[in-house]
Amino acid sequence: MKNLIEYPFVKKILIGLGILIALILILDFILLPLYVSGTETHVPNVVGMTQEEAFNSLDDADFEPQIADTSFGVSLPPGRIFLQKPEAGKIVKEGRTIYLFLSGGEQIISVPLLKGKSVRDSRLALERIGLKLGDIEEVPSTHPKDMVFDQQFAEGTRLAKGQSVGISVSIGKGAGNIVVPDLIGKSLTEAKKILSDSTLVVGKINYQISSSLLPNTVLDQYPAPGNKLNSGNSVDLFITKEGTIEDRTEFPN
Repeated sequence: MKNLIEYPFVKKILIGLGILIALILILDFILLPLYVSGTETHVPNVVGMTQEEAFNSLDDADFEPQIADTSFGVSLPPGRIFLQKPEAGKIVKEGRTIYLFLSGGEQIISVPLLKGKSVRDSRLALERIGLKLGDIEEVPSTHPKDMVFDQQFAEGTRLAKGQSVGISVSIGKGAGNIVVPDLIGKSLTEAKKILSDSTLVVGKINYQISSSLLPNTVLDQYPAPGNKLNSGNSVDLFITKEGTIEDRTEFPN
């Protein structure tokens, strides 16, 4: 009877078993001890560094750096490390992954539409998203009283959190700053030119019969001379006319 070892399939089995045992011995006596008893070292501090600086520092210390997340609203400039896990000073095995958290800079906020709102509603709209109400300019205008009709930054402008936005608020029609000129005794042609030069316009023209003054002479005006108007406001005129027809009122074309 042949010796079992002489059979080819038995030889293959024995060779396979030998290789398996050798692998187990290598794993048990060489690789596993290296893993379990690997060199331990302190984690370096990379907070405040740029991503490149942090990666270089951790690579030099035989660690594996990895960006875990980017956060906005952090006090550090964009691109700086603001947190690391494990923390600096921890004793861990070489080759461990160190997770890094990157600053995205200040939080950026889009300015909302404030036109048409009240001052109170504008303040609430800004504070709700992290902005502040800035200077309030009160301006005479044709817009409804206490309504915001202009804003420092247009809707959609991107600002850092905490910045201020100024607004212009209507106080209604004011007295204006243009003094009404004295037109009495002037001709209609002269009165129109004087008003135009003052950025005012002719309003209603009321014709009245007069035998003592030349036709087309200004008898009276409203508002009276010395009053203050806004640019573009009108002045009504009372003009002399020849004849005996009834007084009539005309409007300029």
